Amino acid sequence: MRVVQQLQRRAHQVSHIVRDGGVRQLGARALARAARRFGADTEVFPVRLEDVRAADISARRPVEVPPVPADGALTVNWVSTPPSPGSGGHTTMFRLVEHLQSLGHTNRLYLYDVYGSRAADHEPVIRAAFPGFRGTVHDVTEGMDDAHAVFATAWMTAYPVFNDPCAGRRFYLVQDYEPWFFPVGGLSALAENTYRMGFHGFTAGRYLADKLRTDVGMPADSFEFGCDADRYHLREGVARDGVVFYARRLAPRRAIEIGLLALEIFAERHPDVRIHTYGEKIGSLGPNHVDHGLVSPDALNDIYNRCYAGLTLSMTNVSLVPHEMLAAGCVPVVNDAAHNRVVLDNDHVRYAPATPHDLARALSEVVSLPDFATVARTASSSVSSRSWDAAGHDLDKLLRRELLV
Repeated sequence: MRVVQQLQRRAHQVSHIVRDGGVRQLGARALARAARRFGADTEVFPVRLEDVRAADISARRPVEVPPVPADGALTVNWVSTPPSPGSGGHTTMFRLVEHLQSLGHTNRLYLYDVYGSRAADHEPVIRAAFPGFRGTVHDVTEGMDDAHAVFATAWMTAYPVFNDPCAGRRFYLVQDYEPWFFPVGGLSALAENTYRMGFHGFTAGRYLADKLRTDVGMPADSFEFGCDADRYHLREGVARDGVVFYARRLAPRRAIEIGLLALEIFAERHPDVRIHTYGEKIGSLGPNHVDHGLVSPDALNDIYNRCYAGLTLSMTNVSLVPHEMLAAGCVPVVNDAAHNRVVLDNDHVRYAPATPHDLARALSEVVSLPDFATVARTASSSVSSRSWDAAGHDLDKLLRRELLV
């Protein structure tokens, strides 16, 4: 049965590609696959070109907003790339959605998939990975039903949100400054243009809200990062013997090259300290290295509790990782940057310049701290009250303020 479903899914993708791009596009896909087999760096374009062509952001049409019913229950459309287990951005989105659900609001998920898969193909994965979501799942290319609010959740999803004629005030869940994901060029410009579509931003941390207001005049509110203390927490009595690094080749903003060099220098100074890496398999770094690859959140909490320090780098907006490390009593070592200091705002985080030697020194300082059990307890307590409920409350307040006018 599973094989049949996969064949049906592939057949749909092929028909979708031929319908939208013709046989020439299908041939281009085949050439791209062949190129990848020989190591060429070729990817599917992340946004549908017809969506970009349709979006004249200088000629915005009025958007109708349905009246809010007497009971205050709202309907919200969320446009997202296909969610995957372990994705921090999707996890945060679903946390916000589930908070709105708890308040009686209706949420619909519309998927934007440039690979041509249907919502029905993705729905079983979504239901398994995010079981608290009770809304419906649709394909955004088939059009959206009217709603009170319509959210873009990544730069490529902003194009269908802008173009679709459905009713609903437009909002933008901004979790990173996505133009920085690309070299200066066409993709960075297409991403930045989405901040000029007239949406109201709701950003992960105040750094992004300030940047959007200052750089492009985009109205924006922000929410503070929460921490899943039920999943990430201090385990008393667990012996610590290592450091850990969040290693992601597929996310250049996580600066894996600098992190691995820092670990190499650190290992020369501390050959007895175990080095843990997770995120994806990266190969051996030596005899005292544990390459965990992709791990579950529960397994990750165990790793954090076995480590003195965690190296977590971000060249753009900070990730969820530092707060999760802190909750487990693991001291984050983070590259020193305004976007990290503003969002983290935590005295237990260690900042260092983004050079291998400076980061290695910061790791050394942490593993050399006396009475680390006390350090771990105070670090964990510093985030114990950071609930995601506060972010959901801020979102509900924003929607009511903007829709009840």
